[in-house]
Amino acid sequence: MEDHVTPRRVVIVGGGFAGLFAARALRRSPVAVTLVDRRAHHLFQPLLYQCAAGILSEGQIAQPLRAVLRRHANVRCLLADATDVDVKGRAVHARRPEGGSVVVPYDDLIVAVGMRQSYFGHDEFAVHAPGMKTLADALEIRRRLYRAFEMAESAADAEERRQWLTFALVGGGPTGVELAGQIREIAGHTLDREFRTIDPLQAQVLLFEGSDHVLGTFGDRLAGKAARTLHDLGVELHLGTRVTDLDARGLTVQERDGTTTRHAARTVLWTAGVEAPPLARALAKAAGAEQDHAGRIAVKPDLTLPGHPEIRVVGDAMSLNHLPGLAEVAMQSGAYAGRAVRHTVEGRTRKPKPFRYRDLGAAAYICRGRAVVKAGPVHLSGVSGWLTWLFIHVAFLTGFRSRLGAALSWAIVFASGARRERAFTLPDSDPEPARPRVPHGSTAVLRGP
Repeated sequence: MEDHVTPRRVVIVGGGFAGLFAARALRRSPVAVTLVDRRAHHLFQPLLYQCAAGILSEGQIAQPLRAVLRRHANVRCLLADATDVDVKGRAVHARRPEGGSVVVPYDDLIVAVGMRQSYFGHDEFAVHAPGMKTLADALEIRRRLYRAFEMAESAADAEERRQWLTFALVGGGPTGVELAGQIREIAGHTLDREFRTIDPLQAQVLLFEGSDHVLGTFGDRLAGKAARTLHDLGVELHLGTRVTDLDARGLTVQERDGTTTRHAARTVLWTAGVEAPPLARALAKAAGAEQDHAGRIAVKPDLTLPGHPEIRVVGDAMSLNHLPGLAEVAMQSGAYAGRAVRHTVEGRTRKPKPFRYRDLGAAAYICRGRAVVKAGPVHLSGVSGWLTWLFIHVAFLTGFRSRLGAALSWAIVFASGARRERAFTLPDSDPEPARPRVPHGSTAVLRGP
């Protein structure tokens, strides 16, 4: 009688950079991998703002997980939203899109759920100020950006026109800075000479940041250069401010001295703060793990949870040595976790070395010919930073079939300012009138007035 050996079951929750690199590290291992994600695609999140700005299409920054992992015969993709973890029973509970539930047992669990937008206790702000974490967010922001210019063209008076041409961004990190620069480029180059009533150059871009610097993690020198570049573009910086109220007509901010100021703006975008998703809280509670102020789960140097060597948390959701939430951290930690599982399956008894992040730097694109790059002692800005940014992101896109398309899109935008991906849809304001019911077998006759 032939013996059947059940392969070790590895469940990866999350199909972002961390989850994808964990799955790739297990490609040739005798394990059965189930990758659970609430979306069917892998998203190149660092370029989301370029999709929102109309430079890149959805297909150039998002690839189907099944296509990316098609050569990984031991990987099964499951479209479901992981909601809880049964630590004792070693099973992940998930909810399917149509509402049904599924239980996925595991021998090893790799949690790579990432982070979501945080509104610092004011979740009601999300209705009026979308964040920038998902493909749906990018498309919603694209709709709001280009709709604002269309609405300004048909505005009833000068005040309404001014409000539609005012764009407010909350958060002076890389995403906020990159979006601010893109809006100014759209107004100054892309939409030039396309309108008859308005001048897109009159658009105001307000950037609100709670600290004293934009791009504070890049250091004072690069942060200062980024601020000067934004000022040259016409972006108004409001530093040391905190948003206290927000609605469809604008936002109220508290200044350093405690006074409050109201800013009228029909388009407000939120790029400040992140928090862990509900699954991280559920896992931490079930496993008795600690979380930081943003909900990241504290892990041991080998990325496992204390008392649970079969559970590893990687990417943005892990808290270890104050590592930043960067794509490179996610890639390296995901690959490390995958290799650790593989070594366990192979029977290696040597204790694994602690995870060590190789800092490859960070980059932020501001406008054509202007970017800042920080990589260890190397600090670049201006044209050199821009060229380095291009090289880095082409390298990141390696393996995506859309790499050539992205490069061509960049060439067109950088050379002419034209953006091909400007299409957007509007929700139906008035429902379509109900059609009269026609009895079966009869003929409907259209009559004139």
